[in-house]
Amino acid sequence: MNMRPVQRGASPRTTDFAQYSDAKADLVSHLGPYCSYCERRIPTNLAVEHIQPKGLPAYLPLAGRWDNFLLGCVNCNSSKLNKDVVLTDVLLPDRDNTFAALTYSADGTIAADEPMAARLLSLVGLDKPISLVLDTNGKQVALDRVAQRMEVWGKAESAKMDIDAQPDHRVLRQYVVHLAQAEGFFSIWMTVFANDIDMRQRLIDAFPGVRGSGCFDPITTQPVRPAPNPDQLPHGGKY
Repeated sequence: MNMRPVQRGASPRTTDFAQYSDAKADLVSHLGPYCSYCERRIPTNLAVEHIQPKGLPAYLPLAGRWDNFLLGCVNCNSSKLNKDVVLTDVLLPDRDNTFAALTYSADGTIAADEPMAARLLSLVGLDKPISLVLDTNGKQVALDRVAQRMEVWGKAESAKMDIDAQPDHRVLRQYVVHLAQAEGFFSIWMTVFANDIDMRQRLIDAFPGVRGSGCFDPITTQPVRPAPNPDQLPHGGKY
């Protein structure tokens, strides 16, 4: 399972944005400084991403529409570019339970559990294989998204070992949550801590937009399907 489902919430404006870039601060406030697709924390160069691309004439009227915005990194944006997005055919993190439809693994790969999730991975290039990059000393450097997921998985596993050794250490638990916020990759942390409800509750609360999505049971933290789609977005709740 896994890609962070979010609730974007109501637009801060009563009309569309004249300049879509003006929505960035509000989007970061609502969703956090993370790519809505690959989940990486991008402190700079995070872009306002159009779900249905402004580069296609049919979607030009949506260029300033709040409900058509997410946040995207340069990698996911360049993969998605002007591909047509048919809302009935692909899962999206602002209206579907993408966490329940994708499975992250320690080797950095992401597997789709159903066809609409597979189309989402293809849309933003999250189905690409790892690119092996070595420095001058022959040490692997985590430059691509697969390698970065592997790196963060290792950090999450190490943090879990520390917590398992001191399960009642509340300060340690909160420190690990702060580490997760700093690293990004919400779904990796949720997967590694799959059997620790307290940590999962903390993570759900720590990442903006997740609790409001209604995609996790408030008691068990297990994924809720279909997504409640609290913003009542078109063709939401498909999964």
